[in-house]
Parts: sequence; structure tokens; C-alpha cells
Amino acid sequence: MKVFVFPGQGSQFPGMGKELYDNSEVAKELFEKANEILGFRITDIMFEGTAEQLRQTNVTQPAVFLHSVVLAKVLGITPDAVAGHSLGEFSALVASGALTFEDGLTLVAKRAAAMQRACQAEEGSMAAVLALDDDTIERVCEQCDGVVVAANYNCPGQVVISGAAEAVKAACKEMKAAGAKRALPLPVGGAFHSPLMESARVELEKAIFEAEFSTPLCPIYQNVDAKPYTDPEQIKKNLIAQLTVPVRWRQSVEQMIEDGATSFTEVGCGTVLQGLISKINSNVEVNSVSCL
Repeated sequence: MKVFVFPGQGSQFPGMGKELYDNSEVAKELFEKANEILGFRITDIMFEGTAEQLRQTNVTQPAVFLHSVVLAKVLGITPDAVAGHSLGEFSALVASGALTFEDGLTLVAKRAAAMQRACQAEEGSMAAVLALDDDTIERVCEQCDGVVVAANYNCPGQVVISGAAEAVKAACKEMKAAGAKRALPLPVGGAFHSPLMESARVELEKAIFEAEFSTPLCPIYQNVDAKPYTDPEQIKKNLIAQLTVPVRWRQSVEQMIEDGATSFTEVGCGTVLQGLISKINSNVEVNSVSCL
């Protein structure tokens, strides 16, 4: 089984997508359509903007989505299964035929705006905890004052925590005391995949339920529980829940391998998922494609 996986926020880089735009008429048409849908020329920021400009959530999310989806369409990808890390789940849904390009981009833009507003409403942060087992991380989070939870189960020995800024700071100190090799604050603007995203979840719920989802051409393994889905209504519910619950990436990869996956290809910016998958299971074939 050949699986295509799609990266999330944090994989962006200045100049992303320009090679696609310059060398493919299909890509150029899709990028220009995206500019119209969004109401501003996101391509100018992607191709010529600074890293700081690209780091704004309302830019980052549609930019990463566009890079992955346009690349997938240009390459004519036909996967046996798909999965995406957080934001990447929307790219995976378009690649699998569950969402149109236009609807996918519209939802991503609404998701980004809702998350940006949630970030502004309450200061939050995230941190990567290295070389500490899941149970200990979860226990430390529960014992800390304030909101702090495990947000991304990325690979063995790497879990990201998320929550109120002071709670995350205190948790990092406790993680080190509990034996973590490192507890590193991440350069993000909010507490993604934590209860602090509840206002964004409520805001996005209506938009997702109103959007037209089709039965995908292949299963999509969703972040909320690492299981494969093809039912459009259940896919919608999982997408909504995703904003406030952990990304179970390690568990998703393990489940895909158990179900017969032998090859993973990361489609989009960078090789972060490629690296994580190799750490989860070094016996599967892993590669990436980020340009033509």
C-alpha cells in the first residue's frame, strides 16, 4: 500500500511554490485561482515574502495547503491511502477527492482566521518534549496548574505540549525534572490542539458542516484517533474535533503500517514527516517530493 502524507504548519519557507508556478501551467492556474478565492495575492508572499510574513497563521496555513495540493495535482497523485499532519489533513482530503480544491482552500482560510482570533484572545504556546515517555508527559501536564496538554504525538521520544503560556513554561521545567532530555519552546503564535482552541472549533464547525464533502477515493487516516475513514459525515466530525485534541501522528503511521502500508511519500514543503516516519519504523520506504 502506497501512502501519501501531507505536512502541516511550520514547514513553510520563503520562495515556496515558485518553481511550480514558473514551470507548470496547471500550477499557475491553480495559484491564480487561489489568489482570487483568498482576496489577496498570497503568491506574492509565498514567492517573495520574508520568513516572518510567512509565519502569520492566516498566511501560513493556506500557503502550506496550496504548495502541497498544487504539487499533488500537477504530479497526478493516485494514492492507496492518505494522511496529513494537522493542517495537512485538509491537503490529504483534497488529494483523495473528498474536497474540491476551492472548498478545501476556503475551509483552510476560515480555519486559519479562526485560530488566529483564538490566539489573540488568550496567550498560548507550545513546546517539544524529547526523550520522555507518553504516560509521564501526560501525568506532568495533568499536575500542572493552568491549561497544558499533550498536543502532538510525533514519534517515539518526541511529543509536543500546548496550552497557556505560563502553564507550558512550568510544564517544561517539570518535564526536565521528570527526565526529559530537552523541553524546547516552539516559535508558534498559539496553543494549537489544546482546549484554548475551543472558540476556533466552534467557529469552524458551521463552515465544515455546510461544505460539500464527497466519499474519498481512498481511506484517510485522521489525526483524532489514527483510524481510516471514508464516510464524509464522520470525516467532518473528526476535522472539527481535531482543533482541540491531540494529533496522533505516531499512532496513525503505526496503524497504516499494520494495515499494509509499505511506502510513504511526503508531498509538500520539507521532509519533516519523512523524518518522523523513519523514526517510527525504519523498515518502510520513505521519500518526499517538494518540487517538479
